[in-house]
Amino acid sequence: MLRFLLQRLSVLIPTFLGITVAAFVFIHIIPGDPIEIMAGERGWSDEKYKELMQAFGYDQPLWKQYFDFLWRLLQGDLGTSFVTARPVIDEFSELFPATVELTVSALIFAMVIGIPAGIIAAVKRGSVFDHSLMTLSLTGFSMPIFWWALLLIVFFSGYLGLTPVSGRISALYFFDEVTGFMLIDSWLSGEKGAFKSAVSHMILPTIALGTIPLATFARQSRSAMLETLNEDFIKTARAKGLSPTRVVVVHGFRNALIPVVTVIGLQVGTLLGGAILTETIFSWPGIGKWMVESIFRRDYPTVQGGLIMIAMIVVLVNLAVDVLYGLIDPRIRKKET
Repeated sequence: MLRFLLQRLSVLIPTFLGITVAAFVFIHIIPGDPIEIMAGERGWSDEKYKELMQAFGYDQPLWKQYFDFLWRLLQGDLGTSFVTARPVIDEFSELFPATVELTVSALIFAMVIGIPAGIIAAVKRGSVFDHSLMTLSLTGFSMPIFWWALLLIVFFSGYLGLTPVSGRISALYFFDEVTGFMLIDSWLSGEKGAFKSAVSHMILPTIALGTIPLATFARQSRSAMLETLNEDFIKTARAKGLSPTRVVVVHGFRNALIPVVTVIGLQVGTLLGGAILTETIFSWPGIGKWMVESIFRRDYPTVQGGLIMIAMIVVLVNLAVDVLYGLIDPRIRKKET
């Protein structure tokens, strides 16, 4: 297992370097001069412009700018925001819990509904439930997040008036945010109605962000379970007289779990990408909304640092999924070592 883990960890170094190159190149191909953008309408004098170019290192060759940028990253320095003059890592740390809360909620929502639905569809293959699920999953997978989110707002918030439109909690509540996770902090605050308000604000963003992963989980779990149910060991389990529930849950689901786990790992990247649109539409104060605002403001250090942090989180989650493979099925780690 240790050798298997070291093999996976060895991939992180070239992956990290590739991410830094991509983020550096992306920032430098965006139109606009960061120094002129900092000046706004008033502009800089030629002397001041040259002074700032030198201070930020933009007068250096690109290869030197990259290695300076890489060296700062290795020291844990993501740069300083042009707009707020605060370290990017501090802003990211403050906003990241909101995105984690939304992403985890959407992932749980998708898994709790999508995986059991896919398994039932596989067991009842060809039934009305199976055909209905596949139709709904295809529809859910095809809907753009921004369109689906607006539909949810119009119907549930505008027409029915059941849910709030934006934010994480009502402005009526004031309490110290201990963890940064609004559901936990509102519960710990003890204020009457605070937790209920936080939950109601969470509902629509969770559904909007989790619909596409839900459809993916349903289709993937159905496909994996259908393949597993045709295996010889399933036929043997049935021949022994085991109950249908035991055959499906104990013998079938575990062997169908690996491709489902793969999809779960891949969906983290999809959720973080979708969070950018979801947070913007619902005014959710997370890193997605922060990144969009930084792009519009041409806050290059913030965009660059945010890209690297998000990419590394996705890489680490997929590393965890690889390790989980070895725990679920020891044959995988033996084969690769």
